[in-house]
Amino acid sequence: MTVRVLVADDQDLVRTGLTMILDAQPDIEVVGQAADGTSAVEFAQQLRPDVCLVDIRMPGLDGIEVTERLAGRGVADPMAIVVITTFDLDEYVHGALRAGARGFLLKDAGPELLVQAVHAAAIGDALIAPNITRRLLATLAAGSPATTPEQPVEPLTQREEEVLRLVARGRTNAEIAADLFISLTTVKTHVASLLTKIGVRNRVEIAMWAYETGRVGH
Repeated sequence: MTVRVLVADDQDLVRTGLTMILDAQPDIEVVGQAADGTSAVEFAQQLRPDVCLVDIRMPGLDGIEVTERLAGRGVADPMAIVVITTFDLDEYVHGALRAGARGFLLKDAGPELLVQAVHAAAIGDALIAPNITRRLLATLAAGSPATTPEQPVEPLTQREEEVLRLVARGRTNAEIAADLFISLTTVKTHVASLLTKIGVRNRVEIAMWAYETGRVGH
């Protein structure tokens, strides 16, 4: 199956470079490009790509607003958004992840990680640049309200707690399956159960909840 991607970045050179890297993959096709946030939202709604690769700082609408409009809580059919930026602790990134982005990537991450992030987002996984996963999520949690998030009505099982901690450390489903010696299908079942029990929308929010409830140390 070919993953259809929209690339949104206000720098021509960056946008062209990202497009060339992705189009070189046999199973990825860039179906549209946008040079500002307003165009990104319009093109995304028209083209319905599998993944939107969105720069965090753009004229018109920034990456947070684009994410909110395409994947926010009020969106009936949220899209997969991967935000890209030059700065790994940019406050805009925190906002974009809270708005519903599925992944976070630095512009210097390299072609391999870029392709991995697109594939992960397309299948419902989330990829946050591994070198900053713990620090970024810890920062997100530190900036959260002082009140502890509500505990799930139905307690998590021991296995769900294990999966939760691995998701919070940025592990993919395949890596979790290998770590816990369980099948990929079983991992997906546990992740789906976590989403329901915790009341969140995606893996990034699972990870944030794990930090906010103290299940994973900063």
